[in-house]
Amino acid sequence: MPAPVRVRIARRPGAEDLPLPSRATPGAAGYDLHAAVESDAWLAPGDRVLVPTGFSIALPDGYEAQVRPRSGLALAHGIVLPNAPGTIDSDYRGEVKVILWNAGEKAFAIRRGDRIAQLVIAPVARAEWELVPALEASDRGAGGFGHTGKAAQRAGGERTADERAEPSGGGPPPGETTGM
Repeated sequence: MPAPVRVRIARRPGAEDLPLPSRATPGAAGYDLHAAVESDAWLAPGDRVLVPTGFSIALPDGYEAQVRPRSGLALAHGIVLPNAPGTIDSDYRGEVKVILWNAGEKAFAIRRGDRIAQLVIAPVARAEWELVPALEASDRGAGGFGHTGKAAQRAGGERTADERAEPSGGGPPPGETTGM
């Protein structure tokens, strides 16, 4: 078993009653994160909300924290993380927060202390980019998005962002935003 990684953690004011992140079993990879909402919050189908956890962390250099969904919430209620896994960098010192999205069909209650996500601490590889004129060939080639182990062919209906028709006027359709 690898040696534990020391992560400094500070409770936020008003979160003294909440547990620190903890593993449910000795073999669990993720540390449960708890909702630090002041009162019950209802998440309607299709809505997203940013949920505080009541603490901040300081990871050692060379590590990240990955915020991941809880499989039970996803299966039973359709509660997922739209940016999973969310990344917390080693130099971030703000409160850890979780974006929850209700992809289910019923409103979902978020109550103080509820387990809402998992936190996995992982090492980060530091890349040194080497610009080359071309890459060596591989058996897989450029096949991706469901092409592993298959001949490089595109499934019906796939379109890249560059292939999507741009509406007249050069912007998004009325009522939509790009988010950028």
